[in-house]
Amino acid sequence: MFRCFAATPSLLLIITSGLAFAQQQPYPAQQQPYPAQQQPYPAQQQPYPAQQQPYPQQQPYPQQQPYPQQQPPYGQPGVYGQAPPLLAPQQLDQIVGRIALYPDPLLAQVLTASTYSDQIPPAATWAVQHQYLRGDALARAIRDDMLPWEPSVIGLLPFPGVLDQMARDMFWTQQLGNAVLAQRPDVMDAVQRMRQEAFSYGYLRSNQYERVIAAPGNIEIVPVGPDVFYVPIYDPYLVYVRPRPGFHVEAAIRFGPAISIGAAFQPWGWGGAGFGWRDHSIIIDHRPWDRRWTNRAVYDRRYEASRPRYAGPRQERHDVRRGPERERGRDHGRDGHDDRH
Repeated sequence: MFRCFAATPSLLLIITSGLAFAQQQPYPAQQQPYPAQQQPYPAQQQPYPAQQQPYPQQQPYPQQQPYPQQQPPYGQPGVYGQAPPLLAPQQLDQIVGRIALYPDPLLAQVLTASTYSDQIPPAATWAVQHQYLRGDALARAIRDDMLPWEPSVIGLLPFPGVLDQMARDMFWTQQLGNAVLAQRPDVMDAVQRMRQEAFSYGYLRSNQYERVIAAPGNIEIVPVGPDVFYVPIYDPYLVYVRPRPGFHVEAAIRFGPAISIGAAFQPWGWGGAGFGWRDHSIIIDHRPWDRRWTNRAVYDRRYEASRPRYAGPRQERHDVRRGPERERGRDHGRDGHDDRH
């Protein structure tokens, strides 16, 4: 005999809840794989930092060493006999633009030194290391170290900013040196074209740092004092174009600190450096400098007769400072000085 029970509302609620609970039990089991599906995601992200690792290695600039190496095939006398290709006037204008407004004696030294481009990086390193020396003290250090470089390169050691600029852009330095050797008149004409542009727009004028002598056919730039030089600092993309309305052209060119070049530097070409603009001659030590592509390996450097012969490596007799400063003066504007170039 079976007894029948009447389903009360309370009993129906209990039975319904139990069935619902039984049906929901598999739900957590279905959720278990979800964390497992998340595990590969971090694993896929792991290579991302590894791809970023080379990025800091692509920033060698703060180290500042070494300077770029010389680029073949031109620049080393006696190695390649073929002359470099001649450059068009527009190309020469771009090459000389950054130095065309230098005072004539300094520009003459830069042009001649660029023809020994392989010696520029070690000379720039020496100049930066000894930038605390000036005047006669610097000349004594040069003699004490018996430096093996050409006199035209040694003549730029009082200008560490200029040498640093040349050493950091060796492609430009070699282009300049090759052009000086192969087509010197064209290089000098390019200098005059750029000076004429800067003069016509009002950027190039006489001031307390230099005298600008404008004559028919050429413009000379000479120091105010015979033995004191101020290196001009300017943007080549600014001083050779028409100034915009309201722009003060006198602020476009700044100058570095005073650099004294006295009689102690005469053995390295400073006894009389400049140009014969009309006959396209470079004057070093009161004599025409006549090194060309054809005689570059055997050129007679007569003005180095008083320079001591190189005696090989030696121990420093003077302090070599390697502080963070790269120049002899602080950065100044038009009313001060700046020796970065």
